[in-house]
Amino acid sequence: MTTRLESIAPSLLVLAFLLWLGLGSERRVSAADRPYGPLHKTRSAVLARQGMAATSQPLATAAAIRVLQKDGNAVDAAIAANAVLGVVEPMSCGLGGDLFAIVWDARSRKLYGLNASGRSPAAANLALFCARGLKEIPLQGPLSWSLPGCVDGWDELRRKFGSRSWSALLEPAIQYAEHGFPVSEIIAADWNAAAPALGRIPTSTACFLPGGHAPPAGTVFRNPELARSLRMIVEGGRDAFYRGPLARSIVSYSQSAGGLFTLADFAEHTSTWIEPVSINYRGFDIWELPPNGQGIAVLQMLNLLERYDLKRLGFGSAETLHLMIEAKKLAYEDRARYYADMEKAQVPVKELISKAYAARRQALIDPQRANLHPTPGEPLQADTIYLTVVDKDFNCVSLIQSNFHGFGSLHVPGELGFPLQNRGCLFALDETHPNRLEPRKRPFHTIIPGFVTRDGKPWLSFGLMGGDMQAQGHVQVLCNLIDFGMDVQEAGDAPRFRHFGSSEPTGQPAERGGSVELESAIAAEVRQALEAKGHKLVRSTPGGFGGYQAIQIDLEHGVLIGGSDPRKDGAAMGY
Repeated sequence: MTTRLESIAPSLLVLAFLLWLGLGSERRVSAADRPYGPLHKTRSAVLARQGMAATSQPLATAAAIRVLQKDGNAVDAAIAANAVLGVVEPMSCGLGGDLFAIVWDARSRKLYGLNASGRSPAAANLALFCARGLKEIPLQGPLSWSLPGCVDGWDELRRKFGSRSWSALLEPAIQYAEHGFPVSEIIAADWNAAAPALGRIPTSTACFLPGGHAPPAGTVFRNPELARSLRMIVEGGRDAFYRGPLARSIVSYSQSAGGLFTLADFAEHTSTWIEPVSINYRGFDIWELPPNGQGIAVLQMLNLLERYDLKRLGFGSAETLHLMIEAKKLAYEDRARYYADMEKAQVPVKELISKAYAARRQALIDPQRANLHPTPGEPLQADTIYLTVVDKDFNCVSLIQSNFHGFGSLHVPGELGFPLQNRGCLFALDETHPNRLEPRKRPFHTIIPGFVTRDGKPWLSFGLMGGDMQAQGHVQVLCNLIDFGMDVQEAGDAPRFRHFGSSEPTGQPAERGGSVELESAIAAEVRQALEAKGHKLVRSTPGGFGGYQAIQIDLEHGVLIGGSDPRKDGAAMGY
């Protein structure tokens, strides 16, 4: 759903629910009208003490909780949940996709970042694509493939922080794949939307369209081929995927389908442990991973917004939304110009997230008018799933894993039971661009896990899935929590905006000024005020505003507080 609860009083609960569904008239309540309580809230936040998980599908959340209850830690539970999500939400994630994570280790009291994204095949280069007359990499199909990093990411997490065997971690997913699971509502809708495209590929049809159709909500779907693939990993570890039978099957399929994969590409794949980067926003340290992902765009946007009193302007006001949209435009122009694989390109991260750079860029924000010609700065002068788990010792995992578009490239390699991602389509074919296609290079990525500390202690593990929505979604959620005092559930429930039109990391130019989608709970007078400032508003599309999961850590009281986005099928659970 894309509409949110707009007003509530104990005596008018039914009317409030109808308003949340968008069946009543809309009105805006300013920050002065109330302390931020359940204005936009769909349900209470989840409270627990021993452990908590929040994912986009309840079966995956429950699997994580079972691991925690058997004395597994947060990393163990996160891997188990991710594997289940690959079964029950196959369009969004799985063995054929990539992974990023931020881990808070309670023993060392330190954050660790993991980049488990894959690289382009060694045979991929600009000359090959230009010889085929391509100006962009195809959105789907074999030429959009990059190496899947998920399994190696699980292995790195397990070896560094985990305490359980492959068998214990993957058995819940294997059981759901072998014996079946009931397809949940939003996932069923996404599955059905992808059915025509899947139906053009025989292996994908055989795997994901039983009887030639996507499984409706409530029907039981089985994926025995995926169960076999998972059992190969249990028996052979990560090498089964990168040096063993799974690699051989994928490469064989690649050769038959016109792809570029070789066995050497898989054998040479590695993940990278990296240092998260941060800025301080109103006393909170906001942590993201550096490129090839887009996480530092969050930090750039917050640096720009810190100069404004958003609390005084009010949540959901035209003034607040205008400033957020303008900050997003500037950050995303830098994203398009500079973000790339830091093993292959010089990315000026320190300068981009500095307060001094933000001060120079802030001069481009006019509080009264939309910027129709945003440009990148010059810093060198000075379908995805997200999940989070926290255990009894306050170890925390913020993990995001994705195929990129729904069912990724749409290709299921042979009889392995999972699609291959299409992240390679985000390379630029411009030889002057930092994100240009090169052999064995990581493409620009949209998926970003987030984390917040306060006074050197964990405060929030969170993320928001949804492509280009992710960085602007992170900022909106963080402002809801920090500026507007919302709790962890309402911060995700509250209505969002989404801006389109910034230049792309593929080198494609931006639409003039871009356009803005607003969820329907944002009041009519706010829409009119934004249009008066020069923003082009367009009709919103269902499912376009991301899916958020979060766990807040209250160390003073030893309490975990979970929130889960009603725009997805998921749930936060604790014990």
